[in-house]
Amino acid sequence: MYRGFYYGDIISVLLVVIPLILSLWASFNIKRTFAKYAKVKTARHITGDMAARAVLNNSGVTGVGIDQIPGNLSDNFNPRDNTIHLSQSVYGVDSIASVGVAAHEAGHAVQHAEEYAPMKWRSTLVPVANIGSSVGFYIAILGIFMSFRTLAYIGIALFAGFVLFELVTLPVELNASRRAVVALRQTNALSDEEMKGAEKVLRAAALTYLVALASAIANLLRLVLMSKRRN
Repeated sequence: MYRGFYYGDIISVLLVVIPLILSLWASFNIKRTFAKYAKVKTARHITGDMAARAVLNNSGVTGVGIDQIPGNLSDNFNPRDNTIHLSQSVYGVDSIASVGVAAHEAGHAVQHAEEYAPMKWRSTLVPVANIGSSVGFYIAILGIFMSFRTLAYIGIALFAGFVLFELVTLPVELNASRRAVVALRQTNALSDEEMKGAEKVLRAAALTYLVALASAIANLLRLVLMSKRRN
């Protein structure tokens, strides 16, 4: 019995430590990759906002706004105002990194315009994900330590909703990057050598979403294991 408890502890620790290490590495990797290619100017002086507009035009999407927001790597597409918000390090900057990031966000705008199903699913899951990520984990922990099985299961179910959101997010992000790469190639915005750099930026960004999903799954497994051991 003690032996099983010991190995259970090891698994629980690994489910915390490994995702933490991967998250730190993925964060470092995207910042390092962006910083590297932010220093490489595009031969045709294509800026982030120009790249985003090129992706939209290539897909025949109109009516999407593009503006600048404060921060670094805070870029996003907001379907509520149908606007691509580009950070100061991307908007108006003619670097390979800025082009890659902006094109990716434009890919989301194209998804929205074409009513891409996984993106609609993700939007539907946002309220569930917000509750699951903010309180689900703590409700489960509280239920586990109070030996209140129903409360623990409610918390686990809520957190599982967050995991589902992360699972749906991954293909949405990968698809946006794929759209960005295809559009940049079709419009000849970047040379073949420059495209290699842009693709590295996009792969580094995609890795952060993959690690986020892995971390969420690890936390869900940890909650399930803790619940079973407590029972």
